[in-house]
Amino acid sequence: MVTLAQRIEELRTKEGLTRPALAAALGLPRNAVEKFETGRQTPTKEQQKKLADYFGVCLAYLQGESDDPTRQDTWMSRALSGVSADEDEPAPIRRPAAPKPKPSMQNQGSQGGILTALLANKAFHDTIKAEILEVLRTKEGQDLLAQIVKKEIDKQK
Repeated sequence: MVTLAQRIEELRTKEGLTRPALAAALGLPRNAVEKFETGRQTPTKEQQKKLADYFGVCLAYLQGESDDPTRQDTWMSRALSGVSADEDEPAPIRRPAAPKPKPSMQNQGSQGGILTALLANKAFHDTIKAEILEVLRTKEGQDLLAQIVKKEIDKQK
């Protein structure tokens, strides 16, 4: 089984980065990556998330719990775009992820992870946008838009 320290080193060297360069890219102290890779310090959950996002892998892969680096949002993008898992796809762009806002829904239960991933997925947004635009092009959609515009005009009077 691969350790977290080994996986970090493997991903960093695969990208051709030095330890200080990776630390700087993630906004960590200069020697943090060295401590992570030598096992002298374990990254916090937040730091692990940053590392996984930067390398475009799932947390389970980073932590050595899985040999499949596929992230849930990558899998969903592939599913929504119709690309099969066997087809080659371009390597993900490596960059630190921007902090994501916390979901506002309470008591999401087991569906929360899937719903949150869907809402954060660009392909899902594009699909929904295309469907909404298609509906708005219909007679019923045009009538609905006219009603909304009329209500807004009436509010401003």
